[in-house]
Amino acid sequence: MEHQFVGIPELTAVPRVAVVIDVMRAFTVAAWAFSRGAERIVLASTVEEALALKESGPGRLALKDGAPAPGFDAVNSPALLRSRDFTGRTLVQKTTAGTVGALAVAGAPLALCASFVVAGPTARLLRARGCGPVTFVVTGEDGRAEEDLACAEYIGHLVAGTDVEAAPYVHRARTSRAAAELAGALRAGSHPDDVALCLETDRFPFAMAIGREGPLTVVRPVTVPGSAPAGG
Repeated sequence: MEHQFVGIPELTAVPRVAVVIDVMRAFTVAAWAFSRGAERIVLASTVEEALALKESGPGRLALKDGAPAPGFDAVNSPALLRSRDFTGRTLVQKTTAGTVGALAVAGAPLALCASFVVAGPTARLLRARGCGPVTFVVTGEDGRAEEDLACAEYIGHLVAGTDVEAAPYVHRARTSRAAAELAGALRAGSHPDDVALCLETDRFPFAMAIGREGPLTVVRPVTVPGSAPAGG
């Protein structure tokens, strides 16, 4: 099974099966939000759209990457979200790379977003649905982000049923440029624990599906049989 690994600029058509990877940090944050009770995440293409989407529904919260900004309720940091209660809430998310990639493939018959924290459940869902070759969208650095590519390759091996250890792929992510920038507090809206949280493999027992709901592009958690949280 020959998977494809592409950057956002290389997407010339909507693939049949797409997995959009953003390890540091959009889809680690999304998974944490679902673990804290969020019902769905609405994806926005611009900051202005995110604020408009927030105001268009009661009780919605908006988050983005970068520094805190007026109108936004959270930043794109798993460590800063892990103690929040989002039970039943709709979050609106806008980031530089992850949400851009997800919006680009939202029309695919099957589109998922993923990071290490949901790698195993994502692969199990793809296997359960008998999916053919997957197009992995490596969102960071125009497709060159080592942490995203490592996660994509790891999930690809799991989909193929390969007996593969997570450690070498996690090591690549740990030594990536993004990890160094987060560890050095070079990215606004970050927390010292962000890197460690982004590198936890299979922390959560669900996959995350991208779909269209009317005019909205929405991410929802999907329970995957045989998945169990890592705990902690």
